[in-house]
Amino acid sequence: MSDSPIGFTDPPEGYAAWLSELKDRIHRSRQRASQAVNRELVLLYWQIGRDILARQEARGWGAKVIDQLADDLRVAFPEMKGFSPRNLKYMRAFADAWPDEEFVQGVLAQLPWYHQLALLDKLPGPESRRWYATKAIEHNWSRNVLVMQIESRLLERDGKAVTNFEDRLPGPQSDLARESLKDPYRFDFLGLGEEAQEREIEGALVRHVTDFLLELGAGFAFVGRQVLLDVGGEEFFIDLLFYHLKLRCYVVIELKAGKFKPEHLGQLSFYLTAVDEQVKHPQDGPTIGLLLCKSKNKVVAEYALRGAPLPLGVAEYQLVEALPPELEDKLPSIERIERELAGGDEDLTNDPP
Repeated sequence: MSDSPIGFTDPPEGYAAWLSELKDRIHRSRQRASQAVNRELVLLYWQIGRDILARQEARGWGAKVIDQLADDLRVAFPEMKGFSPRNLKYMRAFADAWPDEEFVQGVLAQLPWYHQLALLDKLPGPESRRWYATKAIEHNWSRNVLVMQIESRLLERDGKAVTNFEDRLPGPQSDLARESLKDPYRFDFLGLGEEAQEREIEGALVRHVTDFLLELGAGFAFVGRQVLLDVGGEEFFIDLLFYHLKLRCYVVIELKAGKFKPEHLGQLSFYLTAVDEQVKHPQDGPTIGLLLCKSKNKVVAEYALRGAPLPLGVAEYQLVEALPPELEDKLPSIERIERELAGGDEDLTNDPP
């Protein structure tokens, strides 16, 4: 009998655990190697861009020097991609946008080059770029997810829900919980019209749960829809129940197809109490409630939350993406469309001033 382990049908005790550990170690090593290569590439591109900027400013070189440099670098390094005139111009813009080498080395070098281009192309200035860069690193966003978050204006919505967390949760948990909620939430990926009702929206959210979790943000895990609670022999159903992995607590989400009303918080508070009593583990944090409504009066919501004894938040949702302001005055009004359908012959491209 051969002593060779090759081909054995029953691996010795401990082999499977050792193999799993080796796989993880190899994966981490490859990931570190990839990150190191990316870091060096980003720093190289920043340095080339800085050199182009400095020489153009000091010596008055024009734009044609970039074309010449691209040709010379491609001849010198034919196996390397990335030295096209277009990419060299991006390197120049990259260095111009981020003059602080320490920040480039410490933060931006963690992001791939195509992430850098998205930040340059889609954001107007350093503050918003810095915010999205930090979030992309924190949540390990792909470039596509980064672009989607920028286009959905996450910065303007993040942490904007009306809540009472500051008064109802411990400090660190309060801050994290507040930052975990948005206002408004965008559900335009559902393909529903503005008049969709609560159950229709709820069902569509579950069918598109991957997109829904992406919109909710990092840390949310889906538990269930129409979750049954038996309280005193009576049945009650939670619209949507989630667990937040960072907050270590359950999150109850209730949908209202109309305008926010203070009495909505009474029902949501009841659900939170029931989840705290029947579902949550003793080591879990207090359950949080989020009421999503079609619209709200912010002052009314703030007043209603002041008297609520449990941690609650109120935010709006949008089923259809709002038009950018610059396009709103380019479309015909409802009245004008009605006049056209009634037999008018006006041009519908613009309303009269």
